[in-house]
Formats: sequence, structure tokens, C-alpha cells
Amino acid sequence: MFFLATADGHGNCDSTFRAGPPGFLRVLDETTLAYPEYRGNGVMASLGNIRENPHVGLLLIDFTEDRIGLHINGRAQLVADETMHQKHLGLPVDPAPGRRPQAWVEIEVEEAYIHCSKHIPRLVKTPPHSHTHQQNGTDPDNEQAWDSRPKSGDYFNAAATSQHRHTSH
Repeated sequence: MFFLATADGHGNCDSTFRAGPPGFLRVLDETTLAYPEYRGNGVMASLGNIRENPHVGLLLIDFTEDRIGLHINGRAQLVADETMHQKHLGLPVDPAPGRRPQAWVEIEVEEAYIHCSKHIPRLVKTPPHSHTHQQNGTDPDNEQAWDSRPKSGDYFNAAATSQHRHTSH
């Protein structure tokens, strides 16, 4: 996983999270990285920003073992899935049926440096089906914890707040 920072042509920033199976962020050569872009929430802010402004920042953090981070700054470009597989024959194909990248983001690394572990918390992995009680709001098998907000796209109840604002004037 990593955190991705982009900005549009006017400098308006966006920060987002990217994750995938081990190795989804690929090292193509000494100065080039790439990762697949899958269909997400439909906003596509990062891809739009990269089209306007190719400067990107990535932050990779190891929260579990060494508690260290890696900052990477560079220039990104969007590459079609077919083109990327033709240029780099060893790229994996996602085993999930029908799941193919919409595009790849290829990054020319301009600088990379370490983020020390001083303020990185150590997180502990839990087993995938741990029986610890979590109020995560997305477990339909646990009726006490079920809350549709996290998956509804309106976690912060913005639609009701917006509707209230329009009806109270």
C-alpha cells in the first residue's frame, strides 16, 4: 500500500490511498515504477490531476516490521494496459475474473528518501477472520455492528446535511 499525492494544473492538491496484492507497485528499472489503476469510486481525481500536472508524491510506510517510510517524488504518465504489457512482458495479470487495470501509472523517480521510524506507530496484523468485536459498520453478519453508511458513499451524512440546508432557508 502507499499514499499518493497529486495536484491539478492550478496546484489544488489531492491525497489518496492505493493498495493491492504484494508487488502491485512494480519496479520496472532503476528509475521507473508503475502501478495499475482499477475502477474505483468514479471520481478519478488522481488520474485527472496527473493528466494536468505530472508531478506526484508517493509515501510507502512499513507499519508492521521495520516502521520505516519511503518518500518518492517523480513525474507520472498514464499508459494503457495493453501498451504496458507489451513494453514489460513480465507484468502479472490479475487473477480475479474480469478485473483488469483501466490504465497503469508509470512514474519516473526524481528523488527518493527515507522517513525515519521515530513517529511511525507499530501496527499489529490481525487474522483475517478474527473474532474480535469490531464496530466497523460493514459486517452484515453482525447485526449489532451493521451500519450502511461506510458502503453507501455518504459516510458523513452529507446528503441529509445538504438537504437540511436547502429546506431551512
